[in-house]
Amino acid sequence: MAHFFEFWFDFSCPYAYLASTQVEALARRTGAELRARPLLLGGVFRAVSQPQNLAATLPPPKALHNRHDLQRHADLYGVPLHSPVSHPMRTVLALRCLLVVGEPFLPLAHRFFRAYWVDGVDLSSQDGVAGVLRDAGLDPGPILEAATSQDTKDDLRARTDEAIRKGVFGVPAFFVEGQLHWGQDRLDEVERALGGSPPALADAESGCDTTPVDFWFDYSSPFAYLASTRVERKFGAGLRFRPMLLGAVFREVGTANVPLLEMSEAKRSFQTADLARQAAHHDVELAWPDHFPLRTVLPLRVTLLALQQCPDQAQLLIHRIYRACWVEGLDPAEPETLVRLCQEVGAPAGLVEQSSLPEAKDALRQSTASAVAAGVFGAPTYVVHAAGEAPQLFWGSDRLHLAVRAARAGVGESL
Repeated sequence: MAHFFEFWFDFSCPYAYLASTQVEALARRTGAELRARPLLLGGVFRAVSQPQNLAATLPPPKALHNRHDLQRHADLYGVPLHSPVSHPMRTVLALRCLLVVGEPFLPLAHRFFRAYWVDGVDLSSQDGVAGVLRDAGLDPGPILEAATSQDTKDDLRARTDEAIRKGVFGVPAFFVEGQLHWGQDRLDEVERALGGSPPALADAESGCDTTPVDFWFDYSSPFAYLASTRVERKFGAGLRFRPMLLGAVFREVGTANVPLLEMSEAKRSFQTADLARQAAHHDVELAWPDHFPLRTVLPLRVTLLALQQCPDQAQLLIHRIYRACWVEGLDPAEPETLVRLCQEVGAPAGLVEQSSLPEAKDALRQSTASAVAAGVFGAPTYVVHAAGEAPQLFWGSDRLHLAVRAARAGVGESL
């Protein structure tokens, strides 16, 4: 069992701020030593060719989702969060001052995080940083002077370079026994890796049968496959399977056709490991197909036809196609394969032949257009239609528990 874990951070990241509010409690629960490790996120971004203001490069629907996602997690943790108008601000001076003051880093780091993400203090200015230091009972003059020394500059650069060598591509980043976990939404994984038991999440039990929930998916996404193994149990009779052509969605919102192939090597390596961890945690079989990226136009058309003509068999067919793609390594674009899969679940084999008709092609185009109109930008996406509220969108297999919370809240269930 690991006896310590590393927490890499920069004050400029809201997710790192959220993580900073939780890591000490996690360390206490597990009995593990927490090692706080500051770095300069801008230096990491330069190393992995990431835009310095990443949020500004996101498609509008994804940027909107991310803002909602941040607030949802802040509410879940019970902590304040107010993004400053001037975000992102340069934090190099604050980080250097943190190094001058020295370890333990977290007491002062908490003050810098709060200054940035709650009070809106300009940490790019000497006055802003000096105010934080004074509030901490420190004399800012000598600290600010020492922060300009070459030794302090070299110290921050060396720490940032160390993080890059270890595979860090963003923050918050955690290491347990040399394994990288990225994002405040991976704190549960960190806790399990430390031998602990994370607090129960809202999706630990069955979901809500009465709140309508659209599950937008494409067979091409392994994360949508992971989500597909749980959505029926979580949403029950309220669940509506909504096929879409993910590549067409990507084109519409301005995302690369295969995002995984556009990532830096470090991030792609993490995503592969993260997928395997999620599959193992949920006890889901997963084998990466040799013919990735998958061609899914045919199975999506067949699925839409099945949902229209034989809904009882359609859900069985969806799960059968997913298993064929992500466990058995079959090519879903092969008509003969689709015919056999239909037969196995009792769906008409003629659906495959019908899929070439203009009506079937139009149905997939219309379904994909409906996804984009709903704000969908990736898969899996859950759109919760709680009574009396605007639809709420959640993206990712790792956001299922938040969608379940929203569905339960929509019928007044206790969270």
